[in-house]
Amino acid sequence: MRASGHASVIDEFEALTEDAGRLQRETLREILEQNGEAEYLRNFGLGGRTDPDSFKSRIPLVTHSDLEPYIQRIADGDTSPVLTGKPVTSISLSSGTTQGKPKLLPFNDALIHSTMQIYRTSFAFRNREYPIGSGKALQFIYGSKQAKTKGGLTATTATTNVYRSEQFKHTMEDIRSQCCSPDEVIFGPDCRQSLYCHLLCGLICSDEVQIVSSTFAHSLVHAFRTFEQVWEELCRDIREGVLSSRVTVPAMRAAVSKLLSPNPGLADSIHSKCSRLSDWCGVIPELWPNAKYVYGIMTGSMEPYLNKLRHYAGGLPLMSADYGSSEGWIGANVNPSLPPEQATFAVLPNIGYYEFIPLERPEARPVGLTQVEVGKQYEVVVTNFSGLYRYRLGDIVRIAGFRNSTPELQFVCRSGLTLSINIDKNTEKDLQLAVEAAGRLLAEERLEVVDFTSHVDASTEIGHYVVFWELCSEAAEGVLRGCCNRMDLSFVDAGYVGSRKAGAIGALELRVVRRGTFQQISDHYIRLGGAMSQFKTPRYVAASNAEVWQILCGNVTACYFSTAYSSHVRRACRGGI
Repeated sequence: MRASGHASVIDEFEALTEDAGRLQRETLREILEQNGEAEYLRNFGLGGRTDPDSFKSRIPLVTHSDLEPYIQRIADGDTSPVLTGKPVTSISLSSGTTQGKPKLLPFNDALIHSTMQIYRTSFAFRNREYPIGSGKALQFIYGSKQAKTKGGLTATTATTNVYRSEQFKHTMEDIRSQCCSPDEVIFGPDCRQSLYCHLLCGLICSDEVQIVSSTFAHSLVHAFRTFEQVWEELCRDIREGVLSSRVTVPAMRAAVSKLLSPNPGLADSIHSKCSRLSDWCGVIPELWPNAKYVYGIMTGSMEPYLNKLRHYAGGLPLMSADYGSSEGWIGANVNPSLPPEQATFAVLPNIGYYEFIPLERPEARPVGLTQVEVGKQYEVVVTNFSGLYRYRLGDIVRIAGFRNSTPELQFVCRSGLTLSINIDKNTEKDLQLAVEAAGRLLAEERLEVVDFTSHVDASTEIGHYVVFWELCSEAAEGVLRGCCNRMDLSFVDAGYVGSRKAGAIGALELRVVRRGTFQQISDHYIRLGGAMSQFKTPRYVAASNAEVWQILCGNVTACYFSTAYSSHVRRACRGGI
């Protein structure tokens, strides 16, 4: 996209957001006109009405479980207008890490169009601040397995549905051509082989790479943790011009081999740089000296990986990608210079109809896009062109401000409570902060948490929190006991603190698991049909999620219980509280 093209995209965005309220009404009308014959809308007696008041008074707020029977009928082959006027062309699968299994979601061309609009918008703003010209991008992106539903529809991840669409390929041809890796790598059936080839292709193009990116921060960190293990093998491939025997997929092997030729000079340069790096700090700018920034979704459950990603990125800016989900896109990052922890997303008012449930009054009627108040938190409700109507996304956002008349959102967390036993209410964010606080004790020993998750053990009379940690290497028992106590004290929710002091919640338990445990969990979700670049570590695991629970419990090497509230509990037992 030329500079003049970026300017026109920015101008288009500014025009779209000048009167977001009017555009929202027009977008709702368009959605309801296109899908007026849908059985779902007729069942609620909408009767062809397209105004917001009629829509809100007749169509209820729903969660995925309410729409699941309709979506299942579509997946099973019902071609009548169930949720949309036109037939659904394929099914998208969510990552499955929140509920333990992927959700089925309707997918159509409208979602491809909104993806391209979001991408073009944020790319234009990024390129205005960090021009990349005709350089290359080292993109750790992966297709996922495709399956056929009972009704013959293709079912795969939303990203794969987009990547494989002809509309996307045609419109994004200039951007796709910047990717270092051929399609055979992106859509390869073995994600470990694909990752190795991504790294190799990136090194071959090392002087041309200007962007390093993936869908999620997690997969970026995973890529460079892998690089630490295989860099010498990669150097050998480049020196000899022969691809490693670890790559066995014929199409992938053939495509990457075409890019390889003996290059001892490049191999020696890479080897020299890697040999002198201290603890891999700044490996990205060292090996890709013309890279301008590192890009991917870095908010929410991705925030725990930012410290490690900054370690690899050295002084390169980290830039958070846009805000959306498997259900569809919502906002673009039009302030790319903000650090990920402060990233905001301007809602595009023409790709869906949005409502917001006030978090301080969840029983109140949702407010419209332009009625939200700065500083307040809301749960997002989506109506889109693919058959979701007043759908509670489950995301909590804070209103950071307005861009023209459209709000800029900051992602806070998922709405479901991660941990709760008594009157305690600790979210995914609270868990993250507790792990970070304890992690500072590890940092003093030059150790780090590779990944983590949690569980509520209610199998005993007094329930307690369980936190699983995978560490980069072994830690002393005294350090881990201190970490366990620090974590327990870092949950500052009044319900938790009061319950711990009163003995109504038991001592927090820290379980340390073997290296590679969370990779096993990732492999499990990929086998279910997920893509590695779409994987999100589940921050809470119930025992009913049998496979993941067995992986965790089968890899525990040590357990520690907090003593942080021991004196309070003893006094409570004596009646002192």
